[in-house]
Amino acid sequence: MPDFVSTRLRTRPSVMEAIMIEQGHKRRLAGAAALILAGGLGFAIARWTAPQPPAVPQPEAVGPAILKLDPKEIAAAGILTEPVTAGAVGAEILAPAAATAQPNGVAALMAHAEGVISRLNKRLGDPVKAGEVLATVDSKDAAQLASDRASADARAVLARNIAAQEEALYRQGATSKRSLETAQASLAAAQADARRARNAAATANLASDGHSIAVISPLTGRITAQTAQLGAFVRTETELFRVSDPRLIQVEAQLTARDAARVQPGDAATLLLPNGSTARVSVRSVAPALDPLTRTQSVVLTVPSNLERGSALAPGETLQVRIRPSAASGSATAIAVPEEAVQTIDGHDSVFVQTDSGFAVRHVAVGSRSAGQAAIVSGLQAGERIATRNAFLLKAELGKGAEDEE
Repeated sequence: MPDFVSTRLRTRPSVMEAIMIEQGHKRRLAGAAALILAGGLGFAIARWTAPQPPAVPQPEAVGPAILKLDPKEIAAAGILTEPVTAGAVGAEILAPAAATAQPNGVAALMAHAEGVISRLNKRLGDPVKAGEVLATVDSKDAAQLASDRASADARAVLARNIAAQEEALYRQGATSKRSLETAQASLAAAQADARRARNAAATANLASDGHSIAVISPLTGRITAQTAQLGAFVRTETELFRVSDPRLIQVEAQLTARDAARVQPGDAATLLLPNGSTARVSVRSVAPALDPLTRTQSVVLTVPSNLERGSALAPGETLQVRIRPSAASGSATAIAVPEEAVQTIDGHDSVFVQTDSGFAVRHVAVGSRSAGQAAIVSGLQAGERIATRNAFLLKAELGKGAEDEE
């Protein structure tokens, strides 16, 4: 056998040696596993037996933020509140409007005879009472009216005396029945002339001096327009003053034909007054035709006479109105609030709900927004009162309070 063969045979391990090597490997693996198991068990025992750290107290649930404000502070800040109402956003109609005097709430005062203004008792803006004399006009027509009245009264007195004499003579049989009837007819004619003369003098507001015409206010209110000047010559039926009763005011809103078709008398509406407050009103009537110039229809709203002090309207004032058509109220699924009432607080849409002591922050879910209104899907109930105009001031005050606490 060659040498290299014998060499290979001498270097090959025997079967016993192989078995011994395999058993050595197994003993080493078992020892490593035992070490790992012992280490894990020791770690677990150490963790179980180690002292536990004190538990960190969890913050308690924080309630709604509260702002304590009294009514005087709320009014001084110009913060306005109003109750929320149910209504689908987009169903309300926001339209421009103007305050006008009711037909029986305004009077145009004029001289009923031409002449010269001899006295002015009132000026523009002054309050007046019904029956009060605002000015007097010296007029030759006034003298004629006074003369006609005096003559008619004198003829009536004469006719009455003649009729009385004729009746006495007729009873004595000293005159005929025809003469008596003639005297009675003359008396009736004279009395009719006297009434006509007195009525003409009263209609012209003839003054007691017999040579001037008085300009008298037929209602209580204020002078809103004046053209009369002392010493000026005026012609018959020239307007000298305009007096309006602030309690008899109506509002006229201008709507497109499409919006006007949705409105009916009796529908509820909200006025946005010039001073920032609001007032609940109702629709009185809807004009049946379009204005040829503006291509809009007029909607007349009745204004309550008991508006808060400082909220009174004057003819000519411009404002806005939100009308809620009754046809849309039945399908309302959300609460509609002015969009400026919704403020972002702590990353949430929120409103300020009025409480007895001020306001509480209420997180709400806002749906659609349209025409200055926001639909509150959840978080509010109809009838609750919230801050609307200048609600951002409450948000600023809330942020200031948080900084002070820090």
